[in-house]
Amino acid sequence: MNKGELVEQIAEKTGYTKKEADHILTAMLESIVEAVSSGGKVTLVGFGSFESRQRKEREGRNPKTGETMIIPAATVPAFSAGKAFKKKVAA
Repeated sequence: MNKGELVEQIAEKTGYTKKEADHILTAMLESIVEAVSSGGKVTLVGFGSFESRQRKEREGRNPKTGETMIIPAATVPAFSAGKAFKKKVAA
């Protein structure tokens, strides 16, 4: 499912127009990105949590040359599925 299909489903389930559903979805996603990028955590009960995590510096290989290289430390976004979400997917 892509964003357009998700917007269509939201519009069908809520009675909003596709344009309104798109604005709502875009605002929600932007709000999550802003919160996580500023170091916060967003928890949607039953769905999951979005947060940023620190990834340590590590050794890797250049797939083209096979040469060893150091991959620098980085802050990355992370998602942890909630209990209800995991249960639904496992069913």
